[in-house]
Amino acid sequence: MKYIDLRSDTVTRPSEGMRKAIFNAEVGDDVFGEDPSVNKLQEKCAEISGKEKALFVPTGCMGNQLAIKSHTIQGDEVICEAEAHIFNYETAAPAIISNVQMVTIPGKNGVMKIEDIVKRVRSKEYYFPFTRLICLENTHNRGGGAILPIDNIKEISNFAHDNGIKVHMDGARIFNAYVETGITVKQYAAYGDSISFCFSKGLGAPAGSILCGDADFIAKAHKWRKILGGGMRQSGILASAALYALDNNVERLKEDNDKAKFFAKEISSVPDVIIDLDSVHTNMVMFEIKNTPRSEFMSKIKENGVLMSAGTTTSIRTVFHMDVSMDEVQEAVRIFKSLF
Repeated sequence: MKYIDLRSDTVTRPSEGMRKAIFNAEVGDDVFGEDPSVNKLQEKCAEISGKEKALFVPTGCMGNQLAIKSHTIQGDEVICEAEAHIFNYETAAPAIISNVQMVTIPGKNGVMKIEDIVKRVRSKEYYFPFTRLICLENTHNRGGGAILPIDNIKEISNFAHDNGIKVHMDGARIFNAYVETGITVKQYAAYGDSISFCFSKGLGAPAGSILCGDADFIAKAHKWRKILGGGMRQSGILASAALYALDNNVERLKEDNDKAKFFAKEISSVPDVIIDLDSVHTNMVMFEIKNTPRSEFMSKIKENGVLMSAGTTTSIRTVFHMDVSMDEVQEAVRIFKSLF
């Protein structure tokens, strides 16, 4: 059976054009700093983000963890929203790699209120850990792809910097926010000390992420990338896919956002569906089903040809991407409604 795969935008496969770019990639030894494709990608991403330097890394998880490691010292505290990817899906890496303590703040759709952050920042007594870093996530995965309001980002950033605290933005899907709001990655990144974003999600590359920041920060991250086993050799093969994605696949992300909004609106008419249409900002839709266990519903819809994934502890998640056409989205809606 051929499935309509709505589990994640990570299931996308390289297009023909991207495969040609990979085949023709200029490569060298990146550990020696000699891979021209990697160097070009890093320079391009530094420009896109408005930062001094950028570092190509194998995964988004590594990008986030290098940021935490490079911004903190062991025994520090790091603040993030309670549903953040860094806290929920990165296998306790902050504790293991950086020996830091995470402080989680419940938000709405991933948005933390400044007054809640202020309450959790430690005073300077020696017996408290030092609040060193605040991590933001834009767009917010467990928030259903929600976009963080730029005014909220600015307010948190200003408070953080006034109090000697660094800000890292997990921008795995930041381009989905850009195509929806018109706010550039550089504008979002201006309020943080570092930003990471992924090429292997909606942008359609097979692997890779980037971490951007000032020169000293990236020098630290580069060293820790090597320590953690992220020093790749002829990685221009992957960097060329990322370059192709940036040149060809950014603006089309709006199509994925629109598919998600169409799907959300259609299933909202089903009485058993619990969904907040106002929270559907980009390419994800989170919803719950009344009167049916989540696992049972996901199994049933899979039997009918549609794959979905778990969202939060109670919700179901659907993610829209370039490998799912609008016709397939409409078919997924038909199948979904037929189950009720």
